[in-house]
Amino acid sequence: MNTLMSSLPASTIRPGSLDAWAIAMRPRTLWLAAVPVLVGTALAWLDRGAVDWTVALLALAGSLLMQIITNLQNDVGYSARGHESPMRVGMPRATSSGLLTPPQVRFAIGLAIAGAIVVGFPLVLRGGWPVLAMGLASIVAALAYMGGPKPIAFTPLGELFVFVFFGVIAVAGSGYVQIGVVTPATWVAACGVGLIAAAVLAVNNHRDIAHDARSGRHTFAVKFGAERSVALYTVLVVGAFALVPVAALAASHVALLAPLLALPFGWRLMRELRTMPSAQMNAMLLGTVKLELVYGVLFAVGAVIAGFR
Repeated sequence: MNTLMSSLPASTIRPGSLDAWAIAMRPRTLWLAAVPVLVGTALAWLDRGAVDWTVALLALAGSLLMQIITNLQNDVGYSARGHESPMRVGMPRATSSGLLTPPQVRFAIGLAIAGAIVVGFPLVLRGGWPVLAMGLASIVAALAYMGGPKPIAFTPLGELFVFVFFGVIAVAGSGYVQIGVVTPATWVAACGVGLIAAAVLAVNNHRDIAHDARSGRHTFAVKFGAERSVALYTVLVVGAFALVPVAALAASHVALLAPLLALPFGWRLMRELRTMPSAQMNAMLLGTVKLELVYGVLFAVGAVIAGFR
């Protein structure tokens, strides 16, 4: 997802430097990859009372690599299409800014894919074909987000892509590699995490609605308009919190209601989106990333507390 980057202005960054790579990899978005693993692992511990930490670390590494592949592909793929323009209010891209060359970024994508295969191999041995299928689908989706003849990012399906791969698959897969099944509470939590992750992209696309319309991107915000884009964000955030009692019921423990403590934060973000100018919306992006982090940590804490019953 094309969201946040280093806080340094692109004009002050040396080409090929670590700061240039930070622009392309957008390290602040890596929370969106770490949170699902935390939640899935915690809920597996709730069910079995034990966690294989080596497996958890491998799952975390794999999830982070998927996010990095997506971010790098987004950077080089979008810039290669020549759609970057001065009117865009989002964060700059490394390739379009001349800080990295397309071959450099594509080589890094290849290294990240190789790393994901290496990390994923022990997980496939442990979990079998479901893990293999999830891993391959995640790699293909990461590349297809801004690659191929019709990238996912140029359609209204971006939020659905994020919901599935950075929510449902990431959380459920992290639980599955631990205990070999996905519990009902894990499925519900996976949907909740995915909804907030999708809300991050919804803010991104809402911010860029004018630019995207001129560059030929038919995102949900472009296709259905700003008012419905705000409504989508609201539905995603409200939906995530509405699922919390369902997860608590599935786990038969009140501790899984802990994510509701983040509801005031989510409510404030929903109100601010309706009036916030596009130029200030990067703060809204960061706020929604933080919302997912708090929501996920509270889910994990609730699962740990419930596990001591």
